[in-house]
Amino acid sequence: ITSSLYAGLQLVLPGEVAPCHRHTQSALRFIMDGDGAFTAVDGEKAIMRPFDLILTANWQWHDHGNPSDAPMIWLDGLDIPMVRSFDASFAEKLSTGDAHEETVAPGDTMRRYGRNLRPMRRSVADRRQQPVPIFHYPYKEWRESLSSLAGAEAPDPHFGYALEFTNPADGGAIMPTISAQVRLIPGGFETKTRRGTDATVFTVVEGEGVALVGEEEIKLSHRDVFVVPSWREGSFAAEKDLVLFGYSDRSAQEKLGLFREELI
Repeated sequence: ITSSLYAGLQLVLPGEVAPCHRHTQSALRFIMDGDGAFTAVDGEKAIMRPFDLILTANWQWHDHGNPSDAPMIWLDGLDIPMVRSFDASFAEKLSTGDAHEETVAPGDTMRRYGRNLRPMRRSVADRRQQPVPIFHYPYKEWRESLSSLAGAEAPDPHFGYALEFTNPADGGAIMPTISAQVRLIPGGFETKTRRGTDATVFTVVEGEGVALVGEEEIKLSHRDVFVVPSWREGSFAAEKDLVLFGYSDRSAQEKLGLFREELI
């Protein structure tokens, strides 16, 4: 969908299972529809709710299943083109079956590494010493944070209210190659124009409005997916409070000294 990122919609029907595997590519899943399916990472299940963000970081075992009675649909975001450019694509299937052995109860990682806390290093509780220890960012929590910010101050002229998901291990982006964000554009507010080298894939979580991308005007409504390409001028106007989720390759660009941004 961009020169460095993939986007696709994945459907898992009731009773279906995606067998356990791992791969070089880093991936995120943003839940678009359905409730009650799961992604398991290294044997820990994350129960999927609408608009949750779930990560399957580079080379971590993961599988998906849908024990609910309704289809599950999520937006898949991966760094496939970026990894391909390095000729470094590898994948492996779990040899012991379709699902990873359940290692801990759902939510165990959040209890240990969530809320800006972590177990003391070298203690028994420090179970998940991974570069990306948190892999589930529930909608209920990030939406509450956006609302709290909106209730405390005026919107930024270029971004509205904007928050970036972070990795608690280092305070940086969620994964080495992918950054993710959420924005709230209040109803009646129009942002000023911005452009950056981080081509960004957006989806509409709530509300209605318009994205002006270069000279193209894109009408926005619930669950629409669209792209603001690299170095293309972009702005938003909200008719109703507009909540957006977006992901980009900004994390990789910053590490390579390539990222540029202009607020117009």
